[in-house]
Amino acid sequence: MALDLYEWNAEISAALLRDLAHLEVGLRNAYDRALSARWPGPPHWTTANIPAFAPLWRTRRGRRVDVNLRTRESPHRAVDSAGGPAAPPGKVIAELMFGFWRFLSSSAHEKSLWVPSLHQAFAPGTDRRDVDRPIGRLHGLRNRVAHHEPLLRYDITGRVTDIATVAGLLDPDLDRHLSATSRVTRVLVQRPR
Repeated sequence: MALDLYEWNAEISAALLRDLAHLEVGLRNAYDRALSARWPGPPHWTTANIPAFAPLWRTRRGRRVDVNLRTRESPHRAVDSAGGPAAPPGKVIAELMFGFWRFLSSSAHEKSLWVPSLHQAFAPGTDRRDVDRPIGRLHGLRNRVAHHEPLLRYDITGRVTDIATVAGLLDPDLDRHLSATSRVTRVLVQRPR
């Protein structure tokens, strides 16, 4: 029975990872379009010193921390990984991790990113919190899946809803494609008892 559950966990993880990959590419492309419209360059926004990534100081556990530090450093690492400053923007975008995109919708970036640009990546009238919460949960799921952690007691149905919600707000065609091609629901009902 333990091996059956392990195999099922691997199958559901693979199915979820596939859907998360589609969603991540859709999210990063939509965010890139929105940010590129606001900071048209040259240089591309990933290599420009845009004000939204300036130091943003908050107190965490009694210490002052720059909550924008990782957000500011991630594009620099992506440029290096993509081949340096001459790398095409699309290659740089592909090097940025899901965690980078995930935190762009956080409350820390509401005035600097959401209001001026990122809201344009979603259906008109979308509230930042209605995107940030599910993207945060999906980021947690992606990390769980990537680290081969068990999903036996995890709310997979809730995360499938999150995927559909974000995909639908990004692009109805993406939502339809994921709904038509996802294996998650089929694998979910095959869980060994």
